[in-house]
Amino acid sequence: MENYSKLLLRFSALFAVVGAFIGSHMAGTMDYQFKSIHAHILVVGWLTLFAWAVFYKVFYKVKSNIAILHVWSGILGSFGLTTGMWLYFVRPFGLPDGLVTVYFIVGGTTLLVSFILFFLLTLRNFDRE
Repeated sequence: MENYSKLLLRFSALFAVVGAFIGSHMAGTMDYQFKSIHAHILVVGWLTLFAWAVFYKVFYKVKSNIAILHVWSGILGSFGLTTGMWLYFVRPFGLPDGLVTVYFIVGGTTLLVSFILFFLLTLRNFDRE
């Protein structure tokens, strides 16, 4: 659907800006503590959401609940995984270890669910409008 594509594209662009900013910061400071976070922001945030935006623009033309779940679990999972990694590896706020670990796991699991939903979407007959 057009709206799914635009939403995913906009979040993809946001992740691209954040990932590029972190990469620029690391290069400028020669401090690479964010390298894993930077890589995940660009791969799951920018590239994956962009690929899914293209999928909805080019292939998937049917409005469905599974598509809604896929789009939002992809966006929330990308955000949860990458911010969870940041909280887990950098420990900026001194939050309890258990809370940080659970947040990281929930973010990653949400993204995994999104990938599974995407796989299921590709098995459906999505050529009809």
